[in-house]
Amino acid sequence: MASNNRSTHQQVFFCFTVFFMLVLALCIPLPAQAQGYAEAPALDFLSFVMSVQNGQAGVLRGVYVPGVLALPVIQQPRGWPAYVSDVDNVITQFSMAAEVGNVGLLAHNTLAGRDFVNLSPGQEVRLVYGDGSVEYFIVTEILRYQALQPYSPTSEFRDLDTLETITAEELFRRVYRGERHVTFQTCIEENGNSSWGRFFVIAQPRAEVFKVQRLLRIETVPF
Repeated sequence: MASNNRSTHQQVFFCFTVFFMLVLALCIPLPAQAQGYAEAPALDFLSFVMSVQNGQAGVLRGVYVPGVLALPVIQQPRGWPAYVSDVDNVITQFSMAAEVGNVGLLAHNTLAGRDFVNLSPGQEVRLVYGDGSVEYFIVTEILRYQALQPYSPTSEFRDLDTLETITAEELFRRVYRGERHVTFQTCIEENGNSSWGRFFVIAQPRAEVFKVQRLLRIETVPF
């Protein structure tokens, strides 16, 4: 029993440490216009699907929110769960969220994360996979937190809407665990402090996965 308790504690500590490293990685100031993928705001949805698919079923390749963003998604390198792309107009999938059945989408607020603040409840989020299948979600929550000790691994976080204070471990559970959902994450800069706060957008499932071949027959959705 003691061994099991130690194992559980080690897993929690590992998750907590990775989350803290991820928070710092996201909040490192970067140039607003790094070179990389071209932005795709003018693509209609079907063109976007065809532009990101690569034939790999189950591999997330893009995220599309009508009127807001149409961006490719890359995966974190194996064994590097705190990695966040420094390429503009690219979103990084959080591997630890995927391990518990959820979708974490990460970006610096000076790069692709600047579009996250344009998301609002009720908007539709479409995840596009390598085989052209599409999964639909609806934005349900916008969460904003101030890090009371931005560079401390034991920092608590204050909800900017409710003023509730929670621990980093509670924040991780709140935004990345639970029933299947999508979490967008970026940083909030305030008074020149790039690590001042954290910004999350939560989207819940809307419908089952469709194949792009079916979409091609039944709809054309303008951006």
